[in-house]
Amino acid sequence: MDLADFALHRWTRRSVLTLGGLALAGCTGGGDGATRPAGTSFGIVDWVGYTPLYIAREKGYLPEAFNVRNFPSPGQGTLAFAGGKLEGGAEVTAGAVDVRAKGKDLRVVMVVDRSVGGDGILARHSIRDLADLKGRKVALELGSVSHFFFLQAIAGAGLSGRDITIINTPPDAAGAAYRSGQVEAAVTYAPYLGSANRAQADGRILFDSARLPDAISDIYVFDARFVQAHPEVVQGFVDAVLKGLADLQADPQAGYALTARLLNITPAEVEDYLRGLQLADLALNIDMLTNPNSKSYLPNALQSLARFLKDQGQIPAVPDLTNVVDPRFVLAARATQR
Repeated sequence: MDLADFALHRWTRRSVLTLGGLALAGCTGGGDGATRPAGTSFGIVDWVGYTPLYIAREKGYLPEAFNVRNFPSPGQGTLAFAGGKLEGGAEVTAGAVDVRAKGKDLRVVMVVDRSVGGDGILARHSIRDLADLKGRKVALELGSVSHFFFLQAIAGAGLSGRDITIINTPPDAAGAAYRSGQVEAAVTYAPYLGSANRAQADGRILFDSARLPDAISDIYVFDARFVQAHPEVVQGFVDAVLKGLADLQADPQAGYALTARLLNITPAEVEDYLRGLQLADLALNIDMLTNPNSKSYLPNALQSLARFLKDQGQIPAVPDLTNVVDPRFVLAARATQR
């Protein structure tokens, strides 16, 4: 997989909000997820943020009969999870809200990562600041996580989506449109963000997710009934991922090499992509999952996303998210480390 193909994998992962037409309605959660005896099936797509999970799988840290299944697109994995064919999987936060709104009862047990520079707003030098985007045309993908990130960014400058003319454009094409001069501003992410910025001398990255680190996160989720029936498996998964992260921190180059082999890119590329992410360690997980006074508190972020998705027509109503976040497994992991 070359850089363009890798970027396409990230685009499909990040564009999960376009899955509104998938046949998820009526999925009340679980299917046979709580009772299937043949092991635990867990769905992911290719993504450098899962490096600790890759390490855990490679070193045998995962619970017995825990099967990590790789899907070519998040749509396939989402359908499998919603239909009870998987016990768990990886999602973006907005994707989890979307699935919950369609009836799936799930639990967020762990944060994978959050974007801290991998996403950004490109703008010509003639655009002085975020407030100067008022009345301008901006290329971005409507209803995507990038859209939500953009609206949060401009809100800090006193603007709303009504102040901007949005040109609905996929992330790769948004970067290309900015690079070629078709638009004055665009919202995209690596590698499009960096390549468009380097190619267009009359412009720069006006704002990136390092200044709004709570806008875009990836999470690990499980079927709610499976969590209730098999908490020991979920605990074993969380512990294994944390061990994988510890190994990555102890020997980064080995971790980069492992992920590079799996994704068919170079270790240097893995390292470069990871610079735009903050992998969630135990302390960040506990802060995001349990601390209502934190700016990173995940239940608040999920509620904000739900309102946004409803306003954008992506979901029919804001779902009940009261019990979606389940922090007991990261808390138990902290207890065992004391």
